[in-house]
Amino acid sequence: MGQLSEKELSALNDLLADEELLTKKFKMLASHTQDAEIRQKYERISEQHQGHFNALYEQLR
Repeated sequence: MGQLSEKELSALNDLLADEELLTKKFKMLASHTQDAEIRQKYERISEQHQGHFNALYEQLR
């Protein structure tokens, strides 16, 4: 892949920050719920956002 423009890098940075925040929020929600089924769903959503983060981060390599 070629060089990314400043606009693309800025957008990628914003997306990375968003995905990182969502990962942390759903981990926090999972740790604060007593319901095992809901906790499992929150953990799954957190893992999905971590996967999105990882995929976006790979675009910087």
